[in-house]
Amino acid sequence: MFNWISPYIALRYSRAKQTTSFVSFINRMSVAGIALGLMALITVVSIMNGFEAQLKQRVLGVVPHLVVSSDTDLDIQSHDKVEAVMPFEEVDAVIQSRSALRGIQIQGIEPNVMAQYSVFNDNLLFGSLDLKPGSFEVIIGRSLAVQMDINPGDEVRVIIAGKSIYTPFGRVPSRRLVKVVGFFDLSSQADDTAILMHWKDVKKLKRKSGDSASSLRLFLYDAFQYDVVADWLNDNNLESSSWRGRQGTLFDAVKMEKNLMFIMLLLIIAVAAFNIISSLVMVVTEKQPDIAILQTQGMQGSSIMGIFVFNGIFNGIKGTFFGAVLGFALVYTLNPILKAVGVSLALSIDGNVVPFVVDGIQIASVIGFSILLCLLASLYPAYRAMKVKPANVLHNS
Repeated sequence: MFNWISPYIALRYSRAKQTTSFVSFINRMSVAGIALGLMALITVVSIMNGFEAQLKQRVLGVVPHLVVSSDTDLDIQSHDKVEAVMPFEEVDAVIQSRSALRGIQIQGIEPNVMAQYSVFNDNLLFGSLDLKPGSFEVIIGRSLAVQMDINPGDEVRVIIAGKSIYTPFGRVPSRRLVKVVGFFDLSSQADDTAILMHWKDVKKLKRKSGDSASSLRLFLYDAFQYDVVADWLNDNNLESSSWRGRQGTLFDAVKMEKNLMFIMLLLIIAVAAFNIISSLVMVVTEKQPDIAILQTQGMQGSSIMGIFVFNGIFNGIKGTFFGAVLGFALVYTLNPILKAVGVSLALSIDGNVVPFVVDGIQIASVIGFSILLCLLASLYPAYRAMKVKPANVLHNS
């Protein structure tokens, strides 16, 4: 049966004012250290989660999640992780305006599908994704338009060097005048390199025959689960290429940075938690007469040990409670504070200064880890309290 006397006395000790001001100060500092460490951890991890989510939306909203050959009878849409399938053509090219020449990547799209399942439709500054086959209309990034001095309605030349034909004047690359009918702004690298065109027009530029696209673009519900779909396609003898081959290094770097920040802030909490050792050792020394009296009245050593274990846990709970409250408060008021002081950065797609994503499971695990550290830090002082000899203490009192 559980003995409630140990947590009761521990709660009295944790709430009572210490007779020694220095012991009281060390105890408060250990609680404050846990609170500040947890507040910093919640804030930084939430912001890192937000940046990762923004990166995922901006980059993986442009880069195809998976691309497979269209020469298949497999019902790819039937897979539970595949959101949509679209005819797709892609080719590296050069775009030439009146004043500049730049390398680009043309994405041949099916407008209806692209408008529904990509981020482009929500980030158009001008025009629409309603590209008609045979019109040779394109949508380009705002950044590319500024760099090349392109205005809405201008005609620019698109050149595909790898798709050339032989003429009496020598080898001539495939080229075509196209009309700019829209701008998008994703605040990502795609603004400088990607242009959108109907897939049938891209196929003509590539000088390919037939009525179907050469490949299919797959939109997944979660781009990070691409490997499940890729394995399924491989089991059905279909080779695929994923976003990992293009942007995997970038996301690996972001993930490593987030993990390193997480570990560094956990160490701050660990240092604060183990400050409980010094404070509890002092409390045990200060409370030796009380311990001796409890022992002479028949309290078991395990119950004595439980008093100081619970004392350390109560300190950990206080620190994690205040740290969690301060952390959540800082996360949800950070953007209003930054706007109030005039910080003009807009790092989030929705216009906020700083993006953030609060992961409840992640924060709950951190809180549990903090309390566990406080428990571990309490074991040694509690063991010392159990070993106090009442005869010696009472004789010297």
